[in-house]
Amino acid sequence: MTPSLLGLTGATLRDTPSVCNHCVWWQSRGARGASKEKWIREVEDDWGAWGTVYYDNDGRVLGSMQFGPSARFPRGAELPAGPPSADAVLVTCAIIVDRTTPWVLQSLFLAAIGDAKERGAKALEAFGYHYDDGADGESRFHLHRTVFPSDFLADFGFYPVRIEGRVELARLELGGVILDPEPAKARMLRELKGLLLPQPVAPRSRA
Repeated sequence: MTPSLLGLTGATLRDTPSVCNHCVWWQSRGARGASKEKWIREVEDDWGAWGTVYYDNDGRVLGSMQFGPSARFPRGAELPAGPPSADAVLVTCAIIVDRTTPWVLQSLFLAAIGDAKERGAKALEAFGYHYDDGADGESRFHLHRTVFPSDFLADFGFYPVRIEGRVELARLELGGVILDPEPAKARMLRELKGLLLPQPVAPRSRA
């Protein structure tokens, strides 16, 4: 089996860490709860896969990311620097299973950029956090899974829309993003077949 990036759906959700299986923090607002099953049915009917799951060559999950139309994640309106823009796809959270593979997060972001671009979204947004200089990788990439280091986002071309304290809403305009025209499946197989080196998987157009 070769490494692969698959869409996050009700079917692949069961492969992700258990903490993700029933979490509805982003799908709810205030003290009100939400039905994960109902939310999944509705978002898949309207949007399709709502994120990405990264599998290694043994079929083991290395990480996953949730993203979708910002309106599908009411919690975003309550966060500092929110709400996210109505025309954006919002990256809400990501989890890296194996801490020795931090490059997986880069690959997940590249996949989100490519997916949002192909769906015709105007922009991708995420909440960023300004860490102190010298903050370690544990703090920057593992303690927080719903906000991302601001400098990490800036490396992808995100810019701050608004800032409140240490939190910012960051936006990447997709109009100027150029996707590689090589078919997705062929490129995925070629690039992921030898994925022992810490190299992110580039965004691809769908086959």
